[in-house]
Amino acid sequence: MSWGTELWDQFDNLEKHTQWGIDILEKYIKFVKERTEIEISYAKQLRNLSKKYQPKRNSKEEEEYKYTSCKAFISTLNEMNDYAGQHEVISENMTSQITVELARYVQELKQERKSHFHDGRKAQQHIETCWKQLESSKRRFERDCKEADRAQQYFEKMDADINVTKADVEKARQQAQLRHQMAEDSKADYSSALQKFNHEQREHYCTHIPSIFQKIQEMEERRIVRIGESMKTYAEVDRQVIPIIGKCLDGIAKAAESIDQKNDSQLVIEAYKSGFEPPGDIEFEDYTQPMKRTISETSLSNSRGDSKTELKFASKSKGKLWPFIKKNKLMSLLTSPHQPPPPPPASASPSAVPNGPQSPKQQKEPLSHRFNEFMTSKPKIHCFRSLKRGGAGPEDFSNLPPEQRRKKLQQKVDELNKEIQKEMDQRDAITKMKDVYVKNPQMGDPDSLDHKLIEVGQNIEKLRLEVQKFEAWLTEVEGRLPIRGEQTRRQSGIYEAQTTPSVNNCAQDRESPDGSYTEEQSQENELKMMATDFDDEFDDEEPLPTIGTCKALYTFEGQNEGTISIAEGEILYVIEEDKGDGWTRIRRNEDEEGYVPTSYVEVYLDKNAKGAMTYI
Repeated sequence: MSWGTELWDQFDNLEKHTQWGIDILEKYIKFVKERTEIEISYAKQLRNLSKKYQPKRNSKEEEEYKYTSCKAFISTLNEMNDYAGQHEVISENMTSQITVELARYVQELKQERKSHFHDGRKAQQHIETCWKQLESSKRRFERDCKEADRAQQYFEKMDADINVTKADVEKARQQAQLRHQMAEDSKADYSSALQKFNHEQREHYCTHIPSIFQKIQEMEERRIVRIGESMKTYAEVDRQVIPIIGKCLDGIAKAAESIDQKNDSQLVIEAYKSGFEPPGDIEFEDYTQPMKRTISETSLSNSRGDSKTELKFASKSKGKLWPFIKKNKLMSLLTSPHQPPPPPPASASPSAVPNGPQSPKQQKEPLSHRFNEFMTSKPKIHCFRSLKRGGAGPEDFSNLPPEQRRKKLQQKVDELNKEIQKEMDQRDAITKMKDVYVKNPQMGDPDSLDHKLIEVGQNIEKLRLEVQKFEAWLTEVEGRLPIRGEQTRRQSGIYEAQTTPSVNNCAQDRESPDGSYTEEQSQENELKMMATDFDDEFDDEEPLPTIGTCKALYTFEGQNEGTISIAEGEILYVIEEDKGDGWTRIRRNEDEEGYVPTSYVEVYLDKNAKGAMTYI
């Protein structure tokens, strides 16, 4: 079966058919290209979807994703990201293995087709030329024959006429002979042209055209095979990623199987456990004696095994449930110091200084005095609104229940230890670089790294002091050590205030079984009014102004809370002068301030500062 023998006379149809084949191939290339664009778009949308639902860094959402169900969801998002990657692989492979290859093949196919049909047209033109030559020889032979007949008839007419001269007869005879000779020559030319044409025609239809058509047939068959191979590759590209897609789906199923409802329930307990004991029984209140006010132990005091009662406001109004947190915040405000700066260091701080001054102490005042100060002064403390907004809480997290406070302190200790490790790694790297500079001075000056080493060492020392401070608070929470001092008692007064002795003229505080307080209505109204009045009056703490400068006479290592380390000869800013307790409050920069012994510094107060005194 050959196009050369079967389709010898279908040159034009073969030309149309091969062009149609190329169009089909280009259409398939376009189809695959659009498929790759769909895969890329689908993969992009999947990645955007996965990214959209990923928890944000350092946000509340990230903390919520500690539950197994949320972790499974994160795993699902990650698997979907990998799933999208496989669709990108499909697009890349189809582009490289099908679209690019077929596009190059189409260009080659067009060139080959053009060459074959050019040869076919050339052969057709040659046979047409031969045919024209044959027709020309034939017409010339025919014309010469007719002229020879006319010349013969004229000669015979002249020869029969007696009136014609002999010379005219001879001339007609010669003309007739000439025409006959020309006819014979034309006959020979026609015969030769005919034989040549027949030979060329046989060569054309039996050799040249079959050869050209055979090449066109082979070209068309290669095109068909190539498009079939491309379709097979199309399927293989999809099949290659099926195992990986299956693994992604298996990962999603495995993540779903890893969900543990019991573990999530335990995490909820760890997240919200307060550490308080359930409320005890409410004692009977005898109202038969209207002039006497009963004093009973609060439910919170009973739960802590303490015989002290709390201060309450007397009233006969209906009680109201008070949540723990609101009362704790209020009591913390009433028992906190009213001055903005943090208290001086504990009594252990001067032990590091020979013959140094003793740490100043603030004597704890009665609750009634605190309440009077609270009502008459405007201290720079966080207002009720900031507390409601969840503003910055105490550094020791004393506004949290015991269990949550322990977790926060432990988390803070871990973060500080990580920062210490980073600083130590940086110090080791700088030390190694300095050793390299010492061995190879041309690479750099080793002395230029000394200030960096000192700075890193100071950072490590500060972080270690922070760790010690938070570990001490953590120890107190865990009950391994007693309360350290007045500062810690004030910072954790949110719990201590609940065991403060109550006065005889206050009504009993009740606690409902669901863990909230039951107060008298008059107390509720009074406290609400108090919160409203002071809501707009309290502002966030502002830094103290600088009242002078000082020069360090000796090196002081501030290892206790509230103190700051200084180096001999260092110049610092004074923000609070000595109040007679032997301590001066200084500032190094916006973030570093604290107390140092007054005898360790030489103070230069600014004369223009309010209330400043010039002394050395």
